[in-house]
Amino acid sequence: MKEFWVLLDELGDKIPEIADNLARADVVLSHRMQKREVERLLGRKVTVASPAEDSDIQLVLNPASLSAKKPSAIVVDITSGSDEQKVTDACDSGASYVILRCHDWKVIPLENIISNKKGDAKILMEISDHNQARLALQTLELGSDGVVLRSSSPEEVLKASQEVQGSIPELDLVEVEVTRKKEIGLGARACVDTTDLMRPGEGLLVGCQSNALFLVQAEVDDNPYIASRPFRVNAGPVSLYVLSAQEKTNYLSELEAGHPVLVVNREGKTRPGCVGRIKIERRPMILIEAKWKGKLMKTILQNAETIRLVTRDGSRSVAELAPGNLVLARVEQGGRHYGTLVAAESIIEK
Repeated sequence: MKEFWVLLDELGDKIPEIADNLARADVVLSHRMQKREVERLLGRKVTVASPAEDSDIQLVLNPASLSAKKPSAIVVDITSGSDEQKVTDACDSGASYVILRCHDWKVIPLENIISNKKGDAKILMEISDHNQARLALQTLELGSDGVVLRSSSPEEVLKASQEVQGSIPELDLVEVEVTRKKEIGLGARACVDTTDLMRPGEGLLVGCQSNALFLVQAEVDDNPYIASRPFRVNAGPVSLYVLSAQEKTNYLSELEAGHPVLVVNREGKTRPGCVGRIKIERRPMILIEAKWKGKLMKTILQNAETIRLVTRDGSRSVAELAPGNLVLARVEQGGRHYGTLVAAESIIEK
């Protein structure tokens, strides 16, 4: 598990108003406060790293001060390649945590340290915002063992914690019954090429109605006529909705390189994705209608055997789809205002 630390000293008088957000921190770090002072400020028991005697994790200035009596942490300033040896020395000296502080934040030093890391010490990267958190946690795929947020922004405490600990819950997907399929002629079809690779059962949620989205599988299956493209979802006409975040939809026409999308699998597990390219071409289309608890829902997809809707135990090509087949969809109440869910809104989309 990745660890999320927050440097309390930067927050000053904002601490009481964001005490609930700080509850997301695994460790609260202070260079000057004792554990009992921190807990009095936050109003609860917390794990504290500080130089104070009553700390849970002893913060020290140099490897010579490390003690085996309790877990310890040391901050190492990285200003050049030669400073990377200090990290090795700290690890060899028995530090439980090594906090990297790069004054001109760079990825390469972290890559070098991760690739050369030995021993049990955890490497934490000091960051100033949630974007740096994401980068630190993804470097060399393994990423750092956690981050230490140094920021006076209450919003960044929440955003950074979401990057570290995850904030996207699983989606509820239901089986909907296909009731009709109809060829409707040519349309402007959008292929969403992402910057990542998807697996069987993964894809994007798209549909004609914002509150009823079908799970379209990425082109992961082999085909005798065309190579698999596991980065791609052939998502349908440009007017369709696509779920781009937990509570946000876009039209396919709005997507472009760099735009976020939400990759979803048949269990409803999600992960953030990013558009690498949108490819729009005129292709023959097919209308698919389905029902769930009396609700009629629709989507339109390219009429080709490589486009597949996800099912509980596999996927089914739209070319083979027939009334009575069950496919997976996300169904919710309400409508959307500029892509944001308004659950209480009454809206009709046909």
